[in-house]
Amino acid sequence: MVYTLSNSELCIKVDLHGAELCSIRRGDIEYLWQADPQYWKRHSPILFPVVGSVHQNCYRLNGREYQISQHGFARDMDFDLLYAKDDELRFILKDNEETQKKYPFPFELETGYRLDGKTIEISWKVCNTGQEIMPFQIGAHPAFNLPYFMPEDAIKGYLDFDNQDISYILIDNGGADTERKHHLTLTDGFLPLTEQVFEKDALIIENSQIHDVCLYDKKHNPWLSVRFEAPVVGLWSPPKKNAPFVCIEPWYGRCDRSGYTGEFADKDWIQKLAPEEVFVKNYIIEIY
Repeated sequence: MVYTLSNSELCIKVDLHGAELCSIRRGDIEYLWQADPQYWKRHSPILFPVVGSVHQNCYRLNGREYQISQHGFARDMDFDLLYAKDDELRFILKDNEETQKKYPFPFELETGYRLDGKTIEISWKVCNTGQEIMPFQIGAHPAFNLPYFMPEDAIKGYLDFDNQDISYILIDNGGADTERKHHLTLTDGFLPLTEQVFEKDALIIENSQIHDVCLYDKKHNPWLSVRFEAPVVGLWSPPKKNAPFVCIEPWYGRCDRSGYTGEFADKDWIQKLAPEEVFVKNYIIEIY
C-alpha cells in the first residue's frame, strides 16, 4: 500500500513495503528515481540493521555466526502504519521470528516523513526492547533523478559540499579499503558528475567531513539538497551504466573493512543501544 502526503509545494509517496519513500514531485517534475530495474530497482531504501555488506555476508556475535545480506532486511519487509497526519506519516517495524534468525535482537524501528514547505524531514527512531546491548547500523539510500538528463552529455550535473577539502575511501574485494584514502577533486568548488566518478563504485566519506550536499543541474542551478548529521555519507551511481540518477546517502555505519572477521559489535561505525535506550536521528531533503 502506498501513502501520499502533499502541501502547496510538494507531493510525496511512501510505500508500506520497506516504509520506502518512492516519489517526490513538485508540479510535473519527479525528483526521486523511479526504480527502473535496468539500472537499480529501488527508490530510497532504509538500511538496517547493517549498512553495506558484512564480510562474505556473515558476521560473528558472541561466538555464533549469522548470515545477513547487503543493507540488512528492513528494506524488504512490510512496516505497519503508526499514524497519518496532514503533514506527516509514521511507520514501525518490530522484530519477529524471521528477523531473529538474521539478527538476534528485539527492536522497534520507526521511520517518519514530515512535509514543511519544500522540505521533507525523514526521521528514524530505533529502540532496544531487549535485555542486552544492541549493536546496529542504520542509513539512507535515496536516489535522485539527474535534472534534464541526456545520456550523451559528458557532465550530467554537479554536486556541491559544505567543505572543499574532502577525502574518501573506496570498496575493494567487497569491503572498505581503509588503508588508502583519496582526495576528492573539485572543479571551481563543484564535483562534476561524469561516468568516471563512480567507475570504482561508491565514494565513502567518513568522519563528519560534510553535512550538506547540493545537487545542481548542468547550468549550475541548484536542484535539491540533502542535510544530515550522520558521520558517514556515501555517494553512488551504478558503475558503467551511465545511469540517470545519483544517490546521496547519510549513514550511521558502513560496510565491513576488507577481510574483517572480528565481532559484529566491534566493527567500524557500529552504533550501540543499552536495554530500553532509544536512538533518534533525521535528515532533510530540500527541493529548490
